[in-house]
Amino acid sequence: MFPGFELFGKYYSSYMITALAGLFAAAPLAVRAYKKRGGSDISMIFVLLFGGVGCAVGMHLLYGITNIQYWSLLFGAGSFEEFWGNAQMIFGGSVFYGGLIGGLAGGFLSVRFQKLEPWLVADCAAPSIALFHMFGRIGCFLGGCCYGVEWEHGVTFTHSLIEGANGVPRVPVQLYEAGLELALFIVLTLMLHKGWLKNRLLAVYLMVYAAGRFTLEFWRGDDYRGFLFGLSTSQLISIAVFVAVPVFLIVEKLRSKKQVV
Repeated sequence: MFPGFELFGKYYSSYMITALAGLFAAAPLAVRAYKKRGGSDISMIFVLLFGGVGCAVGMHLLYGITNIQYWSLLFGAGSFEEFWGNAQMIFGGSVFYGGLIGGLAGGFLSVRFQKLEPWLVADCAAPSIALFHMFGRIGCFLGGCCYGVEWEHGVTFTHSLIEGANGVPRVPVQLYEAGLELALFIVLTLMLHKGWLKNRLLAVYLMVYAAGRFTLEFWRGDDYRGFLFGLSTSQLISIAVFVAVPVFLIVEKLRSKKQVV
């Protein structure tokens, strides 16, 4: 595909470009939606900034956790250069679920600190999360990572950063997921505009995405990420998210009823 390009002696990855495009497309929409509903644009910007930091930390941290078998290399390094090289190998990649969890945690901390209405912020942010991730998955497709299983009618990568992905037609699972995220963005935007399922749009996103991601994982061919009980790390997290969200909503509803009584 097109993993990146060199300009003025510096290399720019396609993933970085698409991620930035997603950021500049998604963030203003969330700010506009929040301001339209009586919130402060500055407040939402701070939520997004904290969420962005949490996303960056979480996505690399979870990637490092999936490589926990290599952590001994950090303690056995003979120099700082070797330590830094090993750290980049272990934590250099990214996992979306780690970014999502870290981003939600960072955004929630900002919401609590600013004493904002969390459900309103979540409703306004939900469509933008889907839009941002759509751009990210397009970047994955261009870079040849997160590739799919072999399929005679698929796409053949020739410049993937992962050598094993090249030269074999594969299911373009990255584009399937991008399509799922685009559909979620459109539906969530409509729901936000119409006021449907108010205060529950983030829950809708999490549950639909978890179900979709669980299914799409069967067409992922990057087995190096590891499996447990025949399921990938992302499938296990998808199950946890799909179960945890309704449980959280039920507990939250019961707590609200007690407060009213």
